[in-house]
Amino acid sequence: MKITAEQLTIREAQEADVPALAAIYAADDVGAHGDTTDPSALGDYTKAFNAIASSPNESLYVVELEGEIVGTFQTVILTKLVGRGSVSMAIEAVQTRSDMRGQGIGAIMVGYCIDKAKRLNIGTVQLVSNVARLDAHRFYERLGFERRHLGFRMKLK
Repeated sequence: MKITAEQLTIREAQEADVPALAAIYAADDVGAHGDTTDPSALGDYTKAFNAIASSPNESLYVVELEGEIVGTFQTVILTKLVGRGSVSMAIEAVQTRSDMRGQGIGAIMVGYCIDKAKRLNIGTVQLVSNVARLDAHRFYERLGFERRHLGFRMKLK
């Protein structure tokens, strides 16, 4: 069964949403980000939430279906000197609750980001995806994204 955009509420996250978001991240067995529902980690999540909430260029969203959080994503607006001051939107941490996957929520979330970027007259929308997420890669390509760059990462702690 596909869910429609009209059935969902997309809104900016609130601090009270942090435990539900941590649970969505913790259920991700591919990301290996060390996310957990352990109550002792709530302070780390809350600190990160407050940093995002206070940033003028970052937004963290929740997606609700019938009052329950079923997805989340984050956007970051990047202004660069390259490209004569080009502006792009990075889409980060696109996650659908595991029991809700395959119902169209991810496409609605990404579509929301693209629409927002168009309203803001942003020229490029970009995202990165874990190399192991082959289904996600096919999903993003179906939505019109192209593989354009090779990413690198260095863990410092």
